[in-house]
Amino acid sequence: MEIRALGGQGLTVGAEGLGLMGMSAHYGATDDTESLATIDRALELGVTLLDTAEGYGPFANERLLGRALAGRREAAAVATKTGVEFADDGTFRGLNGTPEYIRRAADRSLRHLGTDHIDLYYLHRVDPAVPVEDSVGALAELVTAGKVRHIGLCEAAAGTIRRAHAVHPLAAVQTEYSLFERGIEHDGVLTALRELGIGLVAYSPLGRGFLSGAVTSPDDFAPDDFRRTDPRFQGENFARNLAVVAEVRRLAEAKGVTPSQLALGWTLRQGAVPIPGTKRRPYLEENVAATAVTVTDADLAALDAVAPHGVVSGDRYAPELMASLGG
Repeated sequence: MEIRALGGQGLTVGAEGLGLMGMSAHYGATDDTESLATIDRALELGVTLLDTAEGYGPFANERLLGRALAGRREAAAVATKTGVEFADDGTFRGLNGTPEYIRRAADRSLRHLGTDHIDLYYLHRVDPAVPVEDSVGALAELVTAGKVRHIGLCEAAAGTIRRAHAVHPLAAVQTEYSLFERGIEHDGVLTALRELGIGLVAYSPLGRGFLSGAVTSPDDFAPDDFRRTDPRFQGENFARNLAVVAEVRRLAEAKGVTPSQLALGWTLRQGAVPIPGTKRRPYLEENVAATAVTVTDADLAALDAVAPHGVVSGDRYAPELMASLGG
């Protein structure tokens, strides 16, 4: 797999990463045995950026990754996140970007991961009650202490990214980016990242599974799958979005690839490092094969025609989660 520089701070990763959230939370039943086998296979295929967070479980996902990397820590670039507070017993307490919490959470994540350093430590959400300069200052202190090698933000507005980068250089910003979600092309975020030399990590690059072409009905989801409350999977929104997927599928079939591979290939062509999430090896292998797909200028034009900015119906999240975006 191609190795890419993620930002301008010296962090290099495989061109495609792996999102681990679904192995422990939010996407139905979990299977640690298959998840560990999937991480093993990812490393074999050249995937190095493994993305987790203290909130996935909470804590279960970090522990799972720690088990997967025991005895081979340097095989991967570990990315985890802070700033969404959980008590030690897992109780959710809301956003907390204070330096005190960030320092305490970092030590806890290191314990759960079974490591002495985090390769990429993100502020998971910007806390509106705390100046981003204070939060990033705490992240910078962790870099100085050797506990963290690189820092980043998740789901931040362009102005916030610029303020944060002025305190300490950001290696990456993680945000939702896909053929279904192209907002950062129009709100100044992508421009800021390119001007400042900050890497883009794209989560949900398959539109939470929509762009795989495998989702045909909301009834496909387990009762505890959060997509049952996602506006894009509801009612008329679902039908409209499925029609967009049908067009992407048509283009993929003409190219001799799967819809997932074309969608991921598009994201890679934009210069992002996508982190599609999966907990099963066959889907992982299909996704990784996208790194060998050449997306031509003609492909880009065809995809722009069927999936332009704003084509998707429905908000990205339910209202309470939408409120936490773009701080």
